[in-house]
Amino acid sequence: MSDFEEWISGTYRKTEEGPLPLLTFATAPYHDQKPGTSGLRKKTYYFEEKPCYLENFIQSIFFSIDLKDRQGSSLVVGGDGRYFNKSAIETIVQMAAANGIGRLVIGQNGILSTPAVSCIIRKIKAIGGIILTASHNPGGPNGDFGIKFNISNGGPAPEAITDKIFQISKTIEEYAICPDLKVDLGLLGKQQFDLENKFKPFTVEIVDSVEAYATMLRNIFDFSALKELLSGPNRLKIRIDAMHGVVGPYVKKILCEELGAPANSAVNCVPLEDFGGHHPDPNLTYAADLVETMKSGEHDFGAAFDGDGDRNMILGKHGFFVNPSDSVAVIAANIFSIPYFQQTGVRGFARSMPTSGALDRVANATKIALYETPTGWKFFGNLMDASKLSLCGEESFGTGSDHIREKDGLWAVLAWLSILATRKQSVEDILKDHWQKYGRNFFTRYDYEEVEAEGANKMMKDLEALMFDRSFVGKQFSANDKVYTVEKADNFEYSDPVDGSISRNQGLRLIFTDGSRIIFRLSGTGSAGATIRLYIDSYEKDVAKINQDPQVMLAPLISIALKVSQLQERTGRSAPTVIT
Repeated sequence: MSDFEEWISGTYRKTEEGPLPLLTFATAPYHDQKPGTSGLRKKTYYFEEKPCYLENFIQSIFFSIDLKDRQGSSLVVGGDGRYFNKSAIETIVQMAAANGIGRLVIGQNGILSTPAVSCIIRKIKAIGGIILTASHNPGGPNGDFGIKFNISNGGPAPEAITDKIFQISKTIEEYAICPDLKVDLGLLGKQQFDLENKFKPFTVEIVDSVEAYATMLRNIFDFSALKELLSGPNRLKIRIDAMHGVVGPYVKKILCEELGAPANSAVNCVPLEDFGGHHPDPNLTYAADLVETMKSGEHDFGAAFDGDGDRNMILGKHGFFVNPSDSVAVIAANIFSIPYFQQTGVRGFARSMPTSGALDRVANATKIALYETPTGWKFFGNLMDASKLSLCGEESFGTGSDHIREKDGLWAVLAWLSILATRKQSVEDILKDHWQKYGRNFFTRYDYEEVEAEGANKMMKDLEALMFDRSFVGKQFSANDKVYTVEKADNFEYSDPVDGSISRNQGLRLIFTDGSRIIFRLSGTGSAGATIRLYIDSYEKDVAKINQDPQVMLAPLISIALKVSQLQERTGRSAPTVIT
């Protein structure tokens, strides 16, 4: 067979027996397929071993979309490369064909970062995307797996849609599939299939995982200035840790090949099914190797990413840590270092409620609107679609803008490099100048992971009852010679200024008369037990104190938080799993 004939036969698949049959199988519902903050996350064995667990959830996604909208539409599919990624994609392809989707666009070998999925959905005007990731949770047969549905704006499905998917999953009786359809995920280009009862062939398009996303970044940043910064005579020495997640190929292609950073400045860039046995979470605990390397002083700038590429951690020379709440504030204060914003202007800033008030200070000084939302990127998407928001961030290492509808780790790194190129100062000096000008929000977060769920829920219930007691407001708490008076105690609720929807029970807040805040939340991103997150935020404008250690400055508030919640007694934990 000639190369041309082989290409034709590989591109246009038709079985000898004629069109591929579409089948419907009976199934029984599960009652635990409720998507959390970012999709459905469970231990991998749920998807691998429980009969039809994967099929039920995927069918529920398809059923949540009207058939007329599904017919002939395009859908983007990709994942972070974790264990079970390819098998899941093969099933999704077969089910998409049987559910009326006309075209699938899939990253080569099933690999697409979450920001790249958002970018491609918007570029090709797809109906949405299915992302296979459990983000920063560990991977492998004993790790976690996740499925996330993004809508046509490229952002995570809002609660109205995830609730609909959950309701369908509880009553599902059958799923549709084309079991004989086999696709080659490694072969770039279009593969077409004739299906029974379909007039048009079903198309699967395998695309380069990086290209569309890289093109988008070229239109946002000044690549020639960044190339000079990373490969010129006085080049900035960088160290980038992709943590064996999906972002490795993007870092290699964009930072090394295109912007000229030496190949050895990027490590752990091969996506692995179990992330090399590590937790792909860019924080001081799980990215300790990068922190240690940075401490030597050999590198000027360091960054790490999570499994699916939407989170980032920024470090300066000698391991100087940039708190994510400060990171978004610094980008806001230097926003015109990024050419994209010179073209679009700045429409608004936003942060999640637990994120420190550092961004608020910049918003006040620049007279730009500031929105405070619940945790979850979908809340920012609504504001962006209504042209109210340009830049936003979360304390959980998520930073992004309205260029897509997801947080974007590599975008944040290029934003920081753009600021370094403009300011010609070190990361640490930029932060210290920022605190001198705006004051400093000292911030810390304590994570208590995989706590027994019943105990965690009871602790939150009892704490809420205590806070809602009439005598609680005005109450004084003292610790380490400091006295704090309660000004407000509530369970944060958010009324969306765009669609009027209300999100309740988004976190317990203790706000003191000096503006300091203690926040308690149960997280929706874990796959087992419950994670209690405790956040402390306190503003300091005294120049003599702004360079202190946050743990020292926040010690009185931490002690009050542990005392009022009885967290240690209720959970049996003497210390958090992670401190940020």
